[in-house]
Amino acid sequence: MKIYKTKTYKDMSRKAANILSAQVILKPDCVLGLATGSTPIGTYDQLVEWYEKGDLDFSEVKTVNLDEYRGLTRTDDQSYYYFMHSHLFDRVNIRPENTNVPDGMAENPDAECARYEALIQSMGGVDIQLLGIGHNGHIGFNEPGESFAKETHCVNLTERTIEANKRFFATADDVPKQAISMGIKTIMRARKILLIASGEDKADIMAQALLGPVVPEVPASILQMHDDVVVVADEAALSKIPMQDSIG
Repeated sequence: MKIYKTKTYKDMSRKAANILSAQVILKPDCVLGLATGSTPIGTYDQLVEWYEKGDLDFSEVKTVNLDEYRGLTRTDDQSYYYFMHSHLFDRVNIRPENTNVPDGMAENPDAECARYEALIQSMGGVDIQLLGIGHNGHIGFNEPGESFAKETHCVNLTERTIEANKRFFATADDVPKQAISMGIKTIMRARKILLIASGEDKADIMAQALLGPVVPEVPASILQMHDDVVVVADEAALSKIPMQDSIG
């Protein structure tokens, strides 16, 4: 595991974007695993900036997203489909048919989970998976206490996750109670994992995830077992981890 500490969120975003852009340059037809939420927005903005300068070409890139809320249409501005198109897909030259987000409106969620898992495998797997981390240690929507062995599955969101996400909705009652998410097993199959985090409110869980025991109660702790993980986080998020400016 390599850990890079940056001064600010902006520095974190630039470093993370640099790692993703290197993957695109080295393998133009790579498969990127992408995440949503507030943390990666700066990373996507940086990728767009480099694309606009002519430094990046997404025409052969394929993407698979970690998760999607159940019950939100793709036109809903809180759906992750909408998020990805707003922050990245519609701003670069990626082909729409090469982007993939779980279908939150699928009538049969179990069939949709199986379809999505098979899709990832048919693409040869994920070359680099971008992850954020929840305050309870969730990655994707894999909540504490669930098995590490799961592939793409339907998740019942915890009250803490619903509370954390209610800022994006009018009320907590409007937050979907379920989501379709890549499972821990699916995430761990990625060839490389890039975990990003920002803010003092992530300091406790980052310390637990990176230094604590590997337990399902802290889903992100499983990343300690992956052969190729890069962590990019600002000083605040890493404030409870004793380290130099970077650890390799």
